[in-house]
Amino acid sequence: MKKISKKTLNSSFWRWWYGNLTCFSHEHMQTFGYMWAMIPILKELYPTHEEQAEKLQTYYAFFNTEPQIGCIVVGVTAGLEEARANGAEGIDDEMINGIRAGLMGPLAGIGDSLIVGTYIPILLGIAVGLAEGGSVIGPIFYIVVWNITSTWFQKFVFDKGYSLGGSAVELLVGEKATAFRESVIVMGQVIVGAMAASWVNITTPLQIATNSEGEPVMLQANLDGAFPKILTMLFVVFCWWLQAKKGLTPIKVLLLMAVIAFVGSVLGILG
Repeated sequence: MKKISKKTLNSSFWRWWYGNLTCFSHEHMQTFGYMWAMIPILKELYPTHEEQAEKLQTYYAFFNTEPQIGCIVVGVTAGLEEARANGAEGIDDEMINGIRAGLMGPLAGIGDSLIVGTYIPILLGIAVGLAEGGSVIGPIFYIVVWNITSTWFQKFVFDKGYSLGGSAVELLVGEKATAFRESVIVMGQVIVGAMAASWVNITTPLQIATNSEGEPVMLQANLDGAFPKILTMLFVVFCWWLQAKKGLTPIKVLLLMAVIAFVGSVLGILG
C-alpha cells in the first residue's frame, strides 16, 4: 500500500506556502502554484514520468481561493491522490476537480472575510499603535506575528485536509457523495453570486421620459424598482456565456469588457 511520507507532505506544504501565487495571472490565478505543490506527491505515488505527467494534468484546471485557508484543498487532494494510487474506486480527474472547484469558492469567501477582512486589519491596528512615534516595534510585531500565526494555521489545515482526503473517501464517492458534492457546489455558486452582486456595479444614466412635474424619469430607477441589479446580472451572465459557450479566455473577456465600458461611457449608455 502506497503512503505519502512526512517529508513529501512537508515539501508539498512549503511549496504551496511560498509559491501559491507563482506565475499568477488573471487566466490561471493559483493554478501553477497548486501544480507546483502537487509535484512531490505525484512523484512519490507514481513511479514513471508518464504517469506523473498524466496525473499532473488533473491540476491544470483554473484554481483560485484565499491562500491561507485554501491550503486545506491541497491537503484534501493529496489524500485523494494517495487513495487513487492505491486503487480506490470512484476517484478520477473529474471527481478531484469537482471537489476542489466546489471548495475554492466557499473557502475564498470564508478566508477573505475572516483572515483578510478581520484578522489582518486587527494585527495592522495593533501594529500601527505600537509604531506611534516612529517605533520599529510596530512593523516587527506585524511581520513576526503574521508569519508565525499564518504559517501555523496553514500547516494545521493542510494536515487536516490530508487526513480528510484519506479517510473521507466513502463520504466523497460513496452513497453520500452526490449530496455532499452538490451541496458544496451550490454553496460555491451562492457565494459567487453574492460576490458578483456586491463587487460588480453596472448602471445606466439614460433618461427615458419626463414626468408631469417636468422631472426626468431615469431608466436606472425604473430598473431598480422592477429588478435591482439586473444590469449587473446580465453582464455577469454574458461573461459566463462568452467563456462557457464561446470558449473565450478570461483575458479576452476582460479586454472586451474594457471596450464595452469605454464605448458605453462615451455614448452615455453606461454610468
